[in-house]
Amino acid sequence: MNTPPHFGTDTPRDLIGIGIGPCNLSLAALAHPLAELDAVFYEQRPRFDWHPGLLIDGARVQVPFLADLVTLADPTSPWTFLNYLKTHQRLYPFYFAERFHTQRAEYDTYCRWVADQLPGLHFRHQVDAVRWNPERDVFEVDHTQLDTDGEAEALGRTHTRNVVLGIGTEPYIPDALRPLVDAPGVPVVHAADYLTHRDTLLTAGHITVVGSGQSGAEVFLDLLRHRPAGREQLHWIGRTDAFAPMEYSKLGLEHFTPDYTRYFHALPESTRDRLTTAQWQLHKGIDATTLAAIHDELYQRTLGGGWPDTVLTPGVRVRTAGRIATTKIELHLEHLQQNTRTRLTTDAVVLATGHRERPLDRILAGLDPYIRRDNRERPRVDEHFRLVLDPSVTATGCNIYLQNAERHTHGVGAPDLGLAAWRAATILNTLTGKETYPLPTRTAFTTFGLEQPQPRVPAARQAPTLTPLVDRR
Repeated sequence: MNTPPHFGTDTPRDLIGIGIGPCNLSLAALAHPLAELDAVFYEQRPRFDWHPGLLIDGARVQVPFLADLVTLADPTSPWTFLNYLKTHQRLYPFYFAERFHTQRAEYDTYCRWVADQLPGLHFRHQVDAVRWNPERDVFEVDHTQLDTDGEAEALGRTHTRNVVLGIGTEPYIPDALRPLVDAPGVPVVHAADYLTHRDTLLTAGHITVVGSGQSGAEVFLDLLRHRPAGREQLHWIGRTDAFAPMEYSKLGLEHFTPDYTRYFHALPESTRDRLTTAQWQLHKGIDATTLAAIHDELYQRTLGGGWPDTVLTPGVRVRTAGRIATTKIELHLEHLQQNTRTRLTTDAVVLATGHRERPLDRILAGLDPYIRRDNRERPRVDEHFRLVLDPSVTATGCNIYLQNAERHTHGVGAPDLGLAAWRAATILNTLTGKETYPLPTRTAFTTFGLEQPQPRVPAARQAPTLTPLVDRR
């Protein structure tokens, strides 16, 4: 159902989305019924995929199923998760399963169902540059259409009044471990590619998992379940002081509400930076169910006497790493509390070291003179998720919006799936200048500040009106 590419036309579109992950897919789904909005989305991958290397059997999404692409902004949308279940005659099985959290593989399949039906989604389209055309007051988006082998097939340029960047994150590899990944030989893989290399990893004698977050826990548990009792040969290390549970109390979860996002955005830059570091357990901890499953699996292996051949050590960082000949890896470790050091020899390493926001500099290089930055040279982002640009651009009503690249201005909820529909609706309301999607004015019992700013929708783009003169004589 995808529409043809927009080559060879000078008519500017209302909106171009760059990247088709869950955030921009949410935006596309909510934009779909707006007939007056001319929107297209470009993605260089051949189809929608959501962390395919981590779709481990039984792994669950860490937000409830109501945090789908659209429900929290429009529960009547045809693109809800419940409608997906109904369409596939799975509504009653889901009802009786009594699962508030869906499996990751199921969420991925649901998103692909939406993507396959929405018009205006162009996969195998790589966006090369975004520029401002001051003569026409529009953005120019250069893109390359790719063939099935990923090679350039055709070039195109599309003009648009608005751009939404949803290019997502990329696997993060610490500098100390990067030489291991770049060199061939002993398997060293990032958790993002875990399933692709799992069979190879399982043939290794000793395996080390680096990283004490959710991905590290899921990879460790999956390896543990596939290793023979008493011969597990697994080592799990991480920098945090403990294999800590994620903050999941009811009031704690209110940090992922629009109320907190607005509060956070209004704070001084230095305060926001301090909070971003301090709040790691809100989004980098481990789901308590996963921790319980690991303990249950380890305990089960003690029933016959003895202990499993596993080592779980938090509070450890990898200082350096190197290869021993071509068959083994040596990790130089430091315990942060004891201030002690040791070496660990292993046959394979899984780096569950997380993801980082993809840098915007490459794709926005042509806009650099227009982008306003903060004290740390990061792009400034206003409350409506718009890049703060030079007034010569914004005065025309044209804007660049960000999705999941604004944690420094909007807080821990930036990558959270539970805020995707609200953010997409906010962007559409701002872009259209009206309450296309009515949004709640209050979403949390917690009042985060003494003065809570009220949300507002920017005025619609329209020609200025003349005010009649009043005769005061």
